[in-house]
Amino acid sequence: MQAIIPLAGKGTRVRPHTHSTPKPLLRVANRPVLQYVVDQLVDAGVTELICITGHLSGQIEEYLDREYPDLQKRYVEQVEQRGTADAIRLAEPFVSGPVLIVFVDTIFDADLSVIESRSPDAGIIWAKEVEDYQRFGVIVTDSEGYMERIVEKPSEPISRLANIGVYFIRDHELMFEGISHVMAAETPLGEYFLTDAFQYMIDRGARIYTAEVGGWYDCGKIEALLSTNREMLARSVGAGGELVGIGEDVTLDGAELGPNVSIARGSVVRRSRLRDCIVGADSTIEECDLRDSVIGDHATVVGITGTVNLGDHSEVTVGPNVEANAKAGEGQE
Repeated sequence: MQAIIPLAGKGTRVRPHTHSTPKPLLRVANRPVLQYVVDQLVDAGVTELICITGHLSGQIEEYLDREYPDLQKRYVEQVEQRGTADAIRLAEPFVSGPVLIVFVDTIFDADLSVIESRSPDAGIIWAKEVEDYQRFGVIVTDSEGYMERIVEKPSEPISRLANIGVYFIRDHELMFEGISHVMAAETPLGEYFLTDAFQYMIDRGARIYTAEVGGWYDCGKIEALLSTNREMLARSVGAGGELVGIGEDVTLDGAELGPNVSIARGSVVRRSRLRDCIVGADSTIEECDLRDSVIGDHATVVGITGTVNLGDHSEVTVGPNVEANAKAGEGQE
């Protein structure tokens, strides 16, 4: 089975980290978000990935080729980002049968085996019931659970089933026909939506079943990344306790960690307290009291109390060391 994975986005909501790292390679519980998704696809029987790439595509390709050498992969560049329909359109020449489509802003718990039990249907769209339905595109279904339409950010509770961006399309030819129809129309925003192609399919008699997921964990914003880090730590180290994940060759000296802290390989934490933090690889944290913070790779943080959001190769130092260094510099002039 094939899977299309759009990976071209710039990840503007998780800057500065995405200036140097593609959003799908940001870590939660010391694993890239993309790894959680691809592992689940492989377990479901996917043998080929069609990757729609763009921003920092070289890192994506290098990672997938290294970590999944036995998985067939095609890389297709989306030069101009014109929406989700446009991204999937680029995969059309390579799709040869039923296909999964997965947007990797989220980690999800979906029973993909439902694909077999729904073999007569044109497709499946996975959803999660939410209370804050006004933040999402929600799926309106008929009495049998088949999609009737998707409504973006409704003001009235017509549905609480949020579209999570995971789809299986059996009738791929009708989907690509719908995408062509959508992209032939004028749009004032210059953006074309894949869900409009699904509506095209339904209007022509296709039946797309709505299946609910057990879990849905957002990775598209800093606060969501921290929340998902907590969920994934609970899975990897077990619920309860301080939920701390430590990578290889990490040095801890007078460190108080937890709850909900992950530290990637090679980093150093000295005389510091960390709570609800993600620390990248080969970074150094000294004399800090940090909470709700995301720190990239090869960063240095000294003497900070509070919350920081620092990208790769950043350096922030405050406290007595700064004064001492400044005085030493004055004496050398």
